Amino acid sequence: MSLPPPPPPAAGDPVTPEDSLGSVTPEDWATGPPLQAQPLLRQEAKREEEEGEETGVQGAWGKGTAEQRRRGWGEAAEAAAAEEGQVDAGGAAGSASPAGAAGGGREGWRRLLAWLRRRQPQCCPCAAPLPRSAAHCCHGGTKMAALAYNLGKREINHYFSVRSAKVLALVAVLLLAVCHLASRRYRGNDSCEYLLSSGRFLGEKVWQPHSCMMHKYKISEAKNCLVDKHIAFIGDSRIRQLFYSFVKIINPQFKEEGNKDSVAKPHVIVAGAATWSIKIHNGSNEALSQYKMNITSIAPLLEKLAKTSDVYWVLQDPVYEDLLSENRKMITNEKIDAYNEAAVSILNSSTRNSKSHVKVFSVSKLIAQETIMESLDGLHLPESSRETSAMILMNVYCNKILKPVDGSCCQPRPPLTLIQKLAACFFTLSIVGYLIFYIIHRNAHRKNKPCTDLESGEEKKNIINPPVSPLEIFLQSFCKLGLIMAYFYMCDRANLFMKENKFYTHSTFFIPIIYILVLGVFYNENTKETKVLNREQTDEWKGWMQLVILIYHISGASTFLPVYMHIRVLVAAYLFQTGYGHFSYFWVKGDFGIHRVCQVLFRLNFLVVVLCIVMDRPYQFYYFVPLVTVWFMVIYVTLALWPQITQKKANGNCLWHFGLLLKLAFLLLCICFLAYSQTSLMFRNVPKTSAPSFPDFPDCQINKKGAFEKIFSLWPLSKCFELKGNVYEWWFRWRLDRYVVFHGMLFAFIYLALQKRQILSEGKGEPLFSSKISNFLLFISVVSFLTYSIWASSCKNKAQCNELHPSVSVVQILAFILIRNIPGYARSVYSSFFAWFGKISLELFICQYHIWLAADTRGILVLIPGNPMLNIIVSTFIFVCVAHEISQITNDLAQIIIPKDNSSLLKRLACIAAFFCGLLILSSIQDKSRH
Repeated sequence: MSLPPPPPPAAGDPVTPEDSLGSVTPEDWATGPPLQAQPLLRQEAKREEEEGEETGVQGAWGKGTAEQRRRGWGEAAEAAAAEEGQVDAGGAAGSASPAGAAGGGREGWRRLLAWLRRRQPQCCPCAAPLPRSAAHCCHGGTKMAALAYNLGKREINHYFSVRSAKVLALVAVLLLAVCHLASRRYRGNDSCEYLLSSGRFLGEKVWQPHSCMMHKYKISEAKNCLVDKHIAFIGDSRIRQLFYSFVKIINPQFKEEGNKDSVAKPHVIVAGAATWSIKIHNGSNEALSQYKMNITSIAPLLEKLAKTSDVYWVLQDPVYEDLLSENRKMITNEKIDAYNEAAVSILNSSTRNSKSHVKVFSVSKLIAQETIMESLDGLHLPESSRETSAMILMNVYCNKILKPVDGSCCQPRPPLTLIQKLAACFFTLSIVGYLIFYIIHRNAHRKNKPCTDLESGEEKKNIINPPVSPLEIFLQSFCKLGLIMAYFYMCDRANLFMKENKFYTHSTFFIPIIYILVLGVFYNENTKETKVLNREQTDEWKGWMQLVILIYHISGASTFLPVYMHIRVLVAAYLFQTGYGHFSYFWVKGDFGIHRVCQVLFRLNFLVVVLCIVMDRPYQFYYFVPLVTVWFMVIYVTLALWPQITQKKANGNCLWHFGLLLKLAFLLLCICFLAYSQTSLMFRNVPKTSAPSFPDFPDCQINKKGAFEKIFSLWPLSKCFELKGNVYEWWFRWRLDRYVVFHGMLFAFIYLALQKRQILSEGKGEPLFSSKISNFLLFISVVSFLTYSIWASSCKNKAQCNELHPSVSVVQILAFILIRNIPGYARSVYSSFFAWFGKISLELFICQYHIWLAADTRGILVLIPGNPMLNIIVSTFIFVCVAHEISQITNDLAQIIIPKDNSSLLKRLACIAAFFCGLLILSSIQDKSRH
């Protein structure tokens, strides 16, 4: 009599071990239990064993030493089988893995299921009786759900690892490069044509040309470009309005009145007409025929002028027929389209064997289609539309002269410098050298490959792969770096990929913030240690801050002052961690050796130095790296100078603590001296000078050299800290966060002193202080955090808020640290999602300049045009993979270039010094040739 199969579990019932393993087929009985179970069971056993060692409870794998229990499968399977009387004295004791236990097929499965049954946890004493289908209590279901989750995660990691993601990113880059090359060959490589003919509105008033960026010219820039230039506007009232808008870029006070003018041969001619002909001839077909004849007669003359001047024919904009007066009703959009088609056809056919030099200005028609409803009379465009058309004309003519960074339209690819050519040769040689190494190594491996004895079926010898030589690692690293730098150059110098202007809306900033917050909360794990600002927590902190800063940059949120002020706190928090981390290391370890200094400087500066060479940008352009580099050296010099005071020395005599506080006080005094020796910034109502203004301090200059400027203007420091011939940018960046590194050092000193005296409770799940003190500090922290946010959100003037920022930013930083670390449960977990990004935060910050953003952070890189969401997903995926690979390359090269042996290290430093001397000489030669 056969029994019916058991009913399937209900939707809410916990899953049993048998259910989670699925039905056992005859093939399964033959092959044994799944191999995937081994690592999961081992991990579960290790966790329970550790819990058992802490609480005195026997581990899941039974009795014995920790090492015996870690062996796992054999002992567990033997014990389970012995309970059922299925193993003799010498049975399965030799099975040390699921594969071994599965040797008997059916027996292996039976052992696995028996062990899973045996290890079911006890049900909650308070739990109500469960139905038969829910025989296992909630804890058993949770355990099996966790095992299933881990199994699924392992399967995903097996098929999609970081390595496979990088391969996918490489394939995507190659495909996109091929597609863009084909598109440029088919549609043309002249971005001026896109500027004159296509685009769309971002929001209501921001015009975005297709595939390139449009610069908004200031009065001084327009005057500089158009000095001694003659520009002629020829046409009807619409062309006259365009003329007025164009002149107002140079002189906003220009009045829309005046007489017609006659000058010498113009450099630029802007012409167009049609609506007047339609009006005076009442829209007749004879008027259109006459118009065609007139255009045909002047086309050769325009073509002749276009050989020495820039000639633009402006197509007629549509009208809003409902608003037209009675004497203009004959001007219809149908007539306008016919006139435009006639003009384009005749002008394009004026030259038989070559392309016409007369450029058709058709983009104004697209602009008018979006804004003509705002017209007052239905015929003439609103002022904002005319200003957009005038700015397009300014970009068409002036971009190739002034070459603005954020005006990629109509700009040719910059010529390669001598240093860039030498860098390309070096990377090419590295690629060739690595390929030679790889081929030689592969041939040697084939020759030494063990042969198989045909009779016995065994290999004659076992070959151990030789270790990879440092030279091969060096060549491999620079081979990969060369390919990555080629991608950087294609994105931001070669004009292969497209670029677009940024446009801020609240949704483009806050919605991605919500997305990453959800992901960060979802991927959380227990920390290995529960100390304040442990490694996992600082990685998490750097990770989420970096992601927020990336979203801030790509969304253009700097125009929204509350967001700007909070981002300034995040940058300050990075520098706070610099002070905290490096002070803690030197204070606790007492390692002031040159190897440590060189390792830190190499990891901070390697990528930036390479980008300065490849992308032809000054060191100060990547401002954050000079900032953390200088502050690291300040921390090192402060603590390394006599007397060197460390925690070990201070433990023997408390006076050393006082000595360290004197050092910190002297450091604060030096910071204040540098800050206030430089003449204060002048705000508003300051007469304009030739000195450049600060990016976030409009209308302000330094009008007197102080100690700070004198120090950093000295050669060779000036080569590192000058930007556009002065140190004003460096002064602004340093001054904005001048105290926060000191705050980080002081916090580290106080925290380590409290920790040494065991005042803090840093155990797992324990609050940092007593309940009363913890609750009080939490309340103060939350109030301080919210108070700063309210103040930052109510800022009305960026310059005035920046003045207060250096002194008050530490309030929100300390508030966050206390909120994050006082509760024991908050200190015991961290977001692995954020921590992963935190480990490559420096590479993410630097790489975004050229392969995520564009035009040196002024715009957005467009890999997939026409679909902004898909473009962001693809470009972000490639960007993150590149940053991760660069981080690994930097770590590999740091081990080779910065050896631990002092004699070898000194030789390497001499070579590095010679390299930078050569770089300075070549840079000076380049600067002279440019001037």
